[in-house]
Amino acid sequence: MLVIAEAVALINTLPNWTVLDQIIFSTKAPDKKFIFGKGNLQILTEKIKGLPHITAVFLNTERLSSLTKKELEDVWGVKVFDRYTIVLNIFRCNARTKEAKLQIALAEIPLLRTNLKNETSQLDQQRGGSRYIMGSGETFMEMQYRLLKEKEFKIRKALEKLRRKRSVLRTQRRRREFPVISVMGYTNCGKTTLIKALTGDSGLHPQDQLFATLDITAHGGYLPSHLAVIYVDTIGFLSELPHDLIESFSATLEDVAYSDLIVHVRDISHPETVLQKASVLSVLKNLNLPSHLLDSIIEVHNKVDLIEGYQSTEPNAIAISALLGHGLEELRGKIEKTVLKTTGKKILTIKVNLAGPQLSWLYKEATVQEVDVMPEDGTANVKVIISNSALGKYKNIFPQSQVILCN
Repeated sequence: MLVIAEAVALINTLPNWTVLDQIIFSTKAPDKKFIFGKGNLQILTEKIKGLPHITAVFLNTERLSSLTKKELEDVWGVKVFDRYTIVLNIFRCNARTKEAKLQIALAEIPLLRTNLKNETSQLDQQRGGSRYIMGSGETFMEMQYRLLKEKEFKIRKALEKLRRKRSVLRTQRRRREFPVISVMGYTNCGKTTLIKALTGDSGLHPQDQLFATLDITAHGGYLPSHLAVIYVDTIGFLSELPHDLIESFSATLEDVAYSDLIVHVRDISHPETVLQKASVLSVLKNLNLPSHLLDSIIEVHNKVDLIEGYQSTEPNAIAISALLGHGLEELRGKIEKTVLKTTGKKILTIKVNLAGPQLSWLYKEATVQEVDVMPEDGTANVKVIISNSALGKYKNIFPQSQVILCN
C-alpha cells in the first residue's frame, strides 16, 4: 500500500532513524483522547513493550491532538510523532536556503502555539498562569503569545520580500524571453537527476531520499535547436502533505504558473506509480494554472532501467532513464516542439547584409541556428528561432530585410 510504504520511507529519510516494525490499525477521530479502540490499544501497547529497542512511535496521521500525544506517550513510555512532525523534521534536515528555512519556521508556528497552549493549561492548573510580569500589565503567557505573533509577522514579512525578489527575476526572464520549463513530480521520482542530465549542470547533486529538494532552483540548458531554456526544479509532492506545510511552501509553486511548459516526471518502477500520478495531477489542478499549461504537460516515465523490457501503455508518455541517459534525445525533441508551440516562437530564414549590424543583432535577440554565407554579394541566409516581439523589432529596425518562414 502507498500509505504504509510512504510512512516507512519518511522514517528512513531521517538520519539515524530505522523502522523496527510496522502495523496497520483502524483509527478513530484524531482529536479523541485515544485514536484507537481499547482492544487495538492493548495490542499495540503489548507490541511496543515487547520491543526493547523502540525509542519512538510514528502514527501516520496528519496531526495528533496534544492530549492524545501526551496520553499515548504516558502509556507507551516513548516519544510519539505524527505525520506533521516527521515531515517537518525532514524539512529541517534538508533546508539549505534562507527561504526554505523561513518557510519551515513558519510551519513550526502552529506547533509552538499548541505547545504554549498546553503549558498555559498546566500552569493554570498549578495556579501560576495568571501571574503578571513585574508591572508590565500582561501575564507571562500573554507575553509568550505576543512574542510568537511578532515572530510570525517577521517571518511572513521576510518571505514576502523574497517573493517580490522572485517576481523581479521572473520579469527579467520574460524580458529576455527565455522559455521556462517546470519539472514536477512525486518526491524522489528523479526530477533533479533529469535536470542534471538535460543541462549538464555539475553543481546538481541528486539524492535518493524524500524531499531532497525544498527550494525552487533554476538551471539553464539548450534544446537541440540551440534555443536557451530554463529548467525549474520544484519541491516533490506527497499524498496527504500536512495542511500547514502546504500553506508554508505554496509560495515555492508560484513560479509554475508562469512556466511555458510542465514536465511531469514519474518513477515508473514504483509499485504505486498510478496513485502517485493522481496525487500530482490533483495538486496541479488546485494551483489554478492556465488551461493551456495543463493541456500541454509532457509526461515522463523515469527509471525504466529498473523494469526489464518496459513498454509504456500510455501512448503520449516518453520512457527514459535519467540516470543512464536512455530516451533523453526523444524527450528533448518533444520539449522543443512543445515550447515552440506554447511560446509562439517561429523558425525563420532571414537574409542579412554582412556589412551591416543585422547578424550581430540576431545573435543577441534570437537563437541563430545556421549561417549560410554567400560571399559573391556579401550576404548570408540566417536561420533563426525568434519570438513575435523580437521579429517585430527587427522589421522596424531593418525594414528592407527579406524574411522567409521555414516549415
